[in-house]
Amino acid sequence: MIEEYKKILERVEKKKAPIRKALGELKKQRRLNLDDLFAGEHEKAFREIDCLSCANCCSSLGPRITDRDIDRLARAARMKAGDVVRTWLEIDDEGDYVYRNLPCPFLGGDNYCLYYDARPEACRRYPYTDRRNVKGYLGTLVKDMAVCPAVALVMERIAGLA
Repeated sequence: MIEEYKKILERVEKKKAPIRKALGELKKQRRLNLDDLFAGEHEKAFREIDCLSCANCCSSLGPRITDRDIDRLARAARMKAGDVVRTWLEIDDEGDYVYRNLPCPFLGGDNYCLYYDARPEACRRYPYTDRRNVKGYLGTLVKDMAVCPAVALVMERIAGLA
């Protein structure tokens, strides 16, 4: 991750309490369309943040891997689904498949994903700042602003602290 992105994460981490407070206030406003508000800030943040200059999510977060994800990865890797499980996955405390080790086993040295087109659904959806019903992801976003500089920017701006 480039130094500029580290500084964004550090700056926003110091604002965590006021961001949480601002989100609580936003959730109370019934007429406010949080989805549109977040989507707009998502677009702005990703004009500034280049995922390939970061890849912190791939280095530090382990997504939940579904059976469909395993099948997609197996096809892409030209392996049997069982071999994908044995090679790269384990079952976590919640009974879900996750990567056995981090960083992601498919993360290349250039931060490109070896199986980008077959990546797990959780990776496809990350970082959730442009999702419908974003209100349901706010707790996750507060955690993810310590990982993803784009989420950090979105949260800082949504909270009016930029």
